[in-house]
Amino acid sequence: MSTLTLIERLPSSTAKHTSTLTLLLDAEERTRSRVQFVTVEGEKVRLFLPRGTVLKDGDLLLDQEMSVYVRVIAKEETVMTVIASDLIALAKAAYHLGNRHIPLEIGQTFLRLKPDHVLASMLKQMGFHIVEENAKFHPEIGSYKGPHTHEH
Repeated sequence: MSTLTLIERLPSSTAKHTSTLTLLLDAEERTRSRVQFVTVEGEKVRLFLPRGTVLKDGDLLLDQEMSVYVRVIAKEETVMTVIASDLIALAKAAYHLGNRHIPLEIGQTFLRLKPDHVLASMLKQMGFHIVEENAKFHPEIGSYKGPHTHEH
């Protein structure tokens, strides 16, 4: 079985083509631009996308022969969902979590992050309701458009 090389991302908003394969990826995997995966159908694919590419749920990937389309689907993963009593409280939680430079999804009525017992304890002490669940995780990309670490 040969490996299909995927070289181009078509955003879901412009992708009107029919996919022949499906790639089920979690949030971290969707930030990797040079890696090998196996599709839902069992086909090996290698991503060779521009560095810093962040894939989104519904994007299409195109192979180098421009003949095969692979649909990206966000995989459900274990997350902590933070629920606040009002928008001001939600903004405060986002502020405190943002200071920790963690991947964070910001919804209209919730915040979502990877499970972390220290952060869960802090948020509970601040009066937030925490639900651990399986859900698609779409963290904010931020100004660096991908995972970013630095020393303070």
